[in-house]
Amino acid sequence: MNRIAKESDHPVAEGKRFVVAGVGEALWDILPAGSRVGGAPANFAYHAAILGAESHVVSAVGDDALGCELRNFLEAQGLYTRTLSVIPSAPTGTVSVSLAQDGKPRYHVADDAAWDKITCGEQEESLAGRLDAVCFGTLAQRSKTSRAAIRRFLTLTRPGCLRILDVNLRGEYFDGDLIGASIKLANILKLNDEELPVMCRLLGVPGDENAALPFLLKNFNLRLVALTKGAEGCRVVTRNEDVHAAGAPIGRIADTVGAGDSFAAMLAMGLLEQWPPALIAARSNRLAAFVCSMPGGMPVIPANVLGAIIGAGQAIETDR
Repeated sequence: MNRIAKESDHPVAEGKRFVVAGVGEALWDILPAGSRVGGAPANFAYHAAILGAESHVVSAVGDDALGCELRNFLEAQGLYTRTLSVIPSAPTGTVSVSLAQDGKPRYHVADDAAWDKITCGEQEESLAGRLDAVCFGTLAQRSKTSRAAIRRFLTLTRPGCLRILDVNLRGEYFDGDLIGASIKLANILKLNDEELPVMCRLLGVPGDENAALPFLLKNFNLRLVALTKGAEGCRVVTRNEDVHAAGAPIGRIADTVGAGDSFAAMLAMGLLEQWPPALIAARSNRLAAFVCSMPGGMPVIPANVLGAIIGAGQAIETDR
């Protein structure tokens, strides 16, 4: 295993090595600066591995050079890929990414990709029953095949498993029925301030943030709702707490690809480690800010940088 697979290097994992998975699209982001492995669930799995998890990717690639390179990259990062299927009839997925001046991405997602044909066979069923946390989104459910496999996978998780819906609204690949059904499969909801009003409109939820977040929490029986707001930070709402955390400083934004996925990974690990919401919010903000300063969704995170991100919340942790 490589640099992120050594448990002694993980400043987050304090005891048990939690088992997590990202289920959905694994693909290549075609960025102005070059091609990089990506896909929201794969990004989540990458960052969870850095934070100390036994981390799996549940997806599919084509029987092609891009698929082989993608698998090799993930394995080199210490991720587990037994549930990364090879689909001979479809190419490995790609997404063309253009960047606005503020680094926000615009996506053109290739159709009929291998990740539209995700399966839930024996390997996936076995993994589902072991999970402490799983992250999924809406994009990978654009095809009936992957939608059925993802939903079956989620139903096979243990009752105590964190099922994190990280909403990722792309193009025309979503509607109210898909979003509503996905939230019902989750117990944690993470979304951003651009997605919130769209979701509220499609679900008939009060559009004001102060009304919408408690409404979602209560009416969908969620444990927690996390709203990311870019430079303004985030808001984490549970049944007992409502935390507003200021944004972390960013020297220069390379792009914002994968920032939300890294936030979701820190959120998952913080919940598993039973950190207070304020600590989760502070550390998640700082990790997402660092990812924004680097190109792509899976940047190298030096040990000293990760240590500083974790240490930044020490005062909060001390006050627990």
